[in-house]
Amino acid sequence: MRHFLSTADWSRQELQSLIDRARRYRESPQGDALKGKSIALVFFNPSLRTRTSFDLGAHQLGGHAIVLDARGGTWPVEFEDGAIMDGTAEEHVKEAARVLSSYVDLIAIRCFPKFENWTAEREDPLIMAYAKYATVPVINMETIVHPCQELAHMMALQDAIGDVRGKEFLLTWVPHPKPLNTAVANSALLIASKFGMNVRLLIPDEVYRLDQRYMDAAEKFCGDAGSSLTVTTDVKAAYSGAHAVYAKSWGALPFFGQWDGEAPHRAKGAGFMIDDAKMAMTDNAVVSHCLPMRRNVKIADSVVDSPAFIGMAEAENRLHVQKAIMEALVKGGAA
Repeated sequence: MRHFLSTADWSRQELQSLIDRARRYRESPQGDALKGKSIALVFFNPSLRTRTSFDLGAHQLGGHAIVLDARGGTWPVEFEDGAIMDGTAEEHVKEAARVLSSYVDLIAIRCFPKFENWTAEREDPLIMAYAKYATVPVINMETIVHPCQELAHMMALQDAIGDVRGKEFLLTWVPHPKPLNTAVANSALLIASKFGMNVRLLIPDEVYRLDQRYMDAAEKFCGDAGSSLTVTTDVKAAYSGAHAVYAKSWGALPFFGQWDGEAPHRAKGAGFMIDDAKMAMTDNAVVSHCLPMRRNVKIADSVVDSPAFIGMAEAENRLHVQKAIMEALVKGGAA
């Protein structure tokens, strides 16, 4: 049995096969790969695209999706081994995962960090507990990484610029009123490096470096592909000659859960919004964002409404790649 928790666990060839299958689903959306099958979609955090695309994708493949709101529609679940359950949790994941596994063929989990303790939360404890105790495949709908978004993004990049190997990929921090999860940034770093792009990480201050696990993984993937990873605070150097620009805001990990101290560092990125002047430095780059996106804070209207913006195609691709993932997992992990 195989799970889909992180693209780091899947080879580039396997991921490309999923993308290729997703393209076929884009051309012919209906199928029977999930006929007689069901998936539990467990949401610990709100969703628009993820919930809609998984639910509809299961339906289009002949399956049935059961949406569970773990914030209020079910009772709290404990996931620590050996916990003395005298608090709010009514059930342990050992029972919850096994019971769900007896009902459905797939379990998908969406659970963001609590922004309390990065040392603990970087281990992705909740979804890893489900993966440990479930007896059916588990899919990551976003935790500290967002592998479904990764595939949708790479699919959109390939459609827009062709073979991405050796192309210049800029992952840029952009402003936001509050610190956010690093999941999409981690995932963008993983997928661009795994597919052989020269990755540039633009941050306003060194404190915005991503977790070393993902930096190291990107270094390895770039090394395997003969490409490069660079980190810079220089806007001009980052944008110059880029072929693809990806926008994301995230909180600085040294201030995880104690954000007051981050303010002066965040202020250094006040001018990091993607605008026409920055895009003019690129090599006619495409630009994207995972959505939801704050216009004229992260990306200027003029850029979002231009032909260079591929964020809508990326969002649509979520439906297609997730059908490919569900199909592969019910077949035993083969794309």
